[in-house]
Amino acid sequence: MSQPVRCDRTSLAAVCNLGSGVQASGPPTILIVDHDEPLRNRLAEYLTCEGFQVCCAAGGASMQQCLHLGWPDLVVLEVTLPGEDGFSICRRLTAPGGPAVILLSATAEEVDCVLGLELGADDYLVKPCSPRELLARIRAVLRRRLRSGVSAEAGRRHRIDGFTLETRHRNLHSPLGAITALSPVEMALLLALAARPRQILSRNELLEATGTAAADVLDRTVYVQVSRLRRKIRESSAMQIIRTIRGSGYTLSAPVTLI
Repeated sequence: MSQPVRCDRTSLAAVCNLGSGVQASGPPTILIVDHDEPLRNRLAEYLTCEGFQVCCAAGGASMQQCLHLGWPDLVVLEVTLPGEDGFSICRRLTAPGGPAVILLSATAEEVDCVLGLELGADDYLVKPCSPRELLARIRAVLRRRLRSGVSAEAGRRHRIDGFTLETRHRNLHSPLGAITALSPVEMALLLALAARPRQILSRNELLEATGTAAADVLDRTVYVQVSRLRRKIRESSAMQIIRTIRGSGYTLSAPVTLI
């Protein structure tokens, strides 16, 4: 069995365009940031055997050294790190164009999960977790990112009432000209609603459409993601195009056309 891959120039930088945030070739790159060395090494060894390129860091400082060598596809990030905590790091990583983030936490408190999702994390997993479960979550998040990338390559644009949804760059243009960047989850959510305008989509339908794996951790996952999307829309326009249908789900209350 191969050994965990350490953060060095031949591991991370070999499969990434340095500093670009775009994977060139080779297996997906996973950065594990966790202060628990035995757990960190166990997860790294397992993921390496599953075909991933793995880099390890014990905290924020060593994580930055890894990021200077190249941008990973996904970061597995512990919440309770010494020094700068995982939530603060997550806020920086989830800027537009950043890697996917799965948070690991020793607590299943709803407030922590909500905060992580609000900060832009793609998933939230409670420790102790099995390597197999983490693997499933990683694959689900990467599939969602890939689908988002495929949509972007298609370059299709959707006119949603006065808004324009530009899939190539994951941007939402408001009627007043403001441009708002969307996360992959927000893009998938809005595309799912736009595919069936003025129809009610249940929470489960939206979970399936967005590939959100955290649903078993928190039943309010869709609520949190919809709230984030609504907040971004409100920041650029007074219009409210996503309606809640109590007890049923959500609907896009505006006409949609492809342009």
